[in-house]
Amino acid sequence: MEIRIPEVGESIVEALVANWYKKSGDRVEKDEPLCEVETDKISLELYAEMAGILSIKVEAGTTVMIGSVIGVIDEVPTENMAAGISSPSVDQQPQHRVSPTERKGARKEKLDRTKNEIKQEPLFPQEVRSEEPVAYSGDAISREASGNARTTRQPMSPIRRRIAERLLEARQKTAMLTTFNEADMGKVLDLRRKHEEEFTRRHGVKLGFMPFFVKACVEALEEFPAINARIEANDIVFHHYYDIGIAISGEKGLVVPVLRDADRLHFAEIEKGIEDLVDKIKNNRLSISELEGGTFTITNGGVFGSLLSTPILNPPQSAVLGMHAVQERPVARNGKVVIRPMMYLALSYDHRIVDGREAVQFLRKVIEYIEKPEEMLLEG
Repeated sequence: MEIRIPEVGESIVEALVANWYKKSGDRVEKDEPLCEVETDKISLELYAEMAGILSIKVEAGTTVMIGSVIGVIDEVPTENMAAGISSPSVDQQPQHRVSPTERKGARKEKLDRTKNEIKQEPLFPQEVRSEEPVAYSGDAISREASGNARTTRQPMSPIRRRIAERLLEARQKTAMLTTFNEADMGKVLDLRRKHEEEFTRRHGVKLGFMPFFVKACVEALEEFPAINARIEANDIVFHHYYDIGIAISGEKGLVVPVLRDADRLHFAEIEKGIEDLVDKIKNNRLSISELEGGTFTITNGGVFGSLLSTPILNPPQSAVLGMHAVQERPVARNGKVVIRPMMYLALSYDHRIVDGREAVQFLRKVIEYIEKPEEMLLEG
């Protein structure tokens, strides 16, 4: 049986064979993961469709075209299979099915060991006299042999290359501006404390900040439709639906899967939807369709401690909201200085389609909903 790179989207023509979990000559079982493949949008694992002996045709670190054969599984004769099954080392040991998360952790540990081994190797092996870079095995990493050899060179993954292209495109092909404001998160925090236990008991997920912001943005987008639109040639295309992209940081970079029809989702559905997307990203199960078609994006740098930043547009969308860390700081309230839990918010927008007045009013409307969230929570 041939192992081929599958079609994962009309716009994807090549893929990187990132890592093989087995070696040529190893026996594999049906449905056992064989390798990890990266495209410019997603990573995915390929599984054995039959049991047999693996023969690798394309080594890890090689980029190939979609549809290419990267390996073969040869069926094992029945008598050989019986002999293998009767082996005490196999027959007497309890079988443990390793989860995708455990596999990923094991691979990361192996990669860390490989990198440590590379660092510990002599920088100038005696047999090497050339000043050309010396290639070391292990994830296509090469050690520079010139100078003091204090640098490491690693090819950009397809996903990282695509991220770079998209960021450059956003800068070069849009008239991007950013407006900033801040929200008092006190009432959201109070509502979370008040309802968190009951919410978790009823829905099986914790109540985070994101559902509040998704609902607030949807409400504001209904009032300011240009922010939920895109430019196509000489036309403005207004979307009468709300597919909200949620920026999620994965091991290989930032991806933006989409919550479909967010205006129809309740708080628990939003939280569960995000949790499901995060799990798919961790286990390389995210599909191309889940990355396409968003009308507006929300990104939360606050989970990493960011206090203030300028989010970059996700073309062809016309705007993106950046959330940040909640910080207690002094603010003026009714002529007095009080300490409140505050969050800076940043709205980047394409000035070709969105006027500054609209952007400022949209952000103010989001803040209004966040600072008076009772109706949203009762609805959700």
